[in-house]
Amino acid sequence: MSLVEESTAIAPGLIELRRELHQVPEVGLDLPKTQALVLDAVAGLPLEISTGKELTSVVGVLRGGRPGPTVLLRGDMDALPVVEETGLAYASENGNMHACGHDLHTTGLVGAAQLLSAHREELNGNVIFMFQPGEEGLGGAGYMIREGLLDAAGDKPIAAYALHVWSQAAKGTFQLRPGTIMASSNQLHITVHGKGGHGSSPDRTIDPVPVVAELVLALQTYATRRVNVFDPVVITVTQLEAGVAINVIPNTARLGATVRTLSDAMLEQLTRELPALAERIAAAHGCTVDARLDPQYPVTVNDAERTAETASILTDLFGAERVQQLDNPLMGAEDFSMVLREVPGTFVMVGARPDDVSEEEAPSNHSSLVRFDDAVLGDQAAALAQLAAKHLIS
Repeated sequence: MSLVEESTAIAPGLIELRRELHQVPEVGLDLPKTQALVLDAVAGLPLEISTGKELTSVVGVLRGGRPGPTVLLRGDMDALPVVEETGLAYASENGNMHACGHDLHTTGLVGAAQLLSAHREELNGNVIFMFQPGEEGLGGAGYMIREGLLDAAGDKPIAAYALHVWSQAAKGTFQLRPGTIMASSNQLHITVHGKGGHGSSPDRTIDPVPVVAELVLALQTYATRRVNVFDPVVITVTQLEAGVAINVIPNTARLGATVRTLSDAMLEQLTRELPALAERIAAAHGCTVDARLDPQYPVTVNDAERTAETASILTDLFGAERVQQLDNPLMGAEDFSMVLREVPGTFVMVGARPDDVSEEEAPSNHSSLVRFDDAVLGDQAAALAQLAAKHLIS
C-alpha cells in the first residue's frame, strides 16, 4: 500500500477543494456552506454519513472488509472573524478568514477518506472521519462527543489522530512530542464594584479603576511568584473596561484575561487562588468583586505509545529528516484535547510555510496576513490514512 504515491494523484483535486473552502470561511458551530462542500466531496465514497444536531458537523464511518477495531481521524472546519489581507487570488471576501488553516485540515481529512476508501476491503476494522465545527473557542469536539461521535462505528476507537498546520514551520515537517503538547485555555473574568461619582472628587467615591489597574500588575506578579517554574502558566490580560464619560468615575470596572496552564493541578490552583487574589486587593480599597476562572479547553496530552508509533510511521513515510521532536509544549490550546481524554492518540503539527516566506518573517496562525502552502495536502492525507491503516491492516 503506497499511500504517498496515491496521495500525489489526488493532490490536485485536494488543492482545488481547499481553495474553494478558503473562499467561503464560516465561524462557529453553524457552517452550512462548509458542510455542503464536505458532503459533496465525500459523496460516492463508501461511508456511512451522519450530521450533527446542535452543530453542522459531518461524521463518516468507513467499515472495512473484515471486522476489527476502530480508529478516529479529525479535521476541524471553522474559520476566524478576521478580515483577510493576503492578496491571494482565492482570498475570502466575506469578512472571515481561514487564518488557522482549518481549510487544509478539512481537505486533508477528505483526502484520507478517499485513500482509505480505495483500500476498504483490506481494512480489518473501521475508521471514523470527524469533520468538526467550532474548534476556535466553542468546543465543537465536546458537542460531537455528546452527540455520540465515539460510538459512531459501534465501538469506541482504540486510537485518535489529528494534524494541525503551522505557518512558521518548514513546509512538510511533522512535529510532535509525547505527553503534554498544548496548554489548557481558560478565561478569567473580574468585575470590580465601587461607588461612582464626579471625576473631580475621588474622595467621595470608591474608585474601581485603580483597583483593576493594580490587578493587572498583581496577576503578572502572581505568575512569577506563586507558580512553580517547572509547571508554567501564561496570564495575559486582554480586556479592560471602565466608564464612558471622561469626567465620571464609574461604579464598576472590568478585566478579562486568558490563562494557559500545562497541567490540571496548576489549573486547580489558579481556580482557587486568582479569585481570592482579586477579592483581597479589592477589599483593601473598599471594593467588592465578582471573579471567576472559567475552564475552556483542557490540556492536550499525547499518549506516549501512540506518539512513538506515529513518529515511526511518519518516518517510514517521509524520512527521518522531516519528523521532529518538540522540546517543549505549545501554549496554544486545542479542543482535540477532549477526544484525547477519551481515546489514546496523538496530535501532530505540520509545517506549511510557503517557500517564499522566511521563518523570521512568517506571520503566525490567526494573522490576517498568514498564508499556508497547500502543497502539503497530499502528505496530510497520506499521513492520516497511514496512521489509521497501521491499526487495521495486518
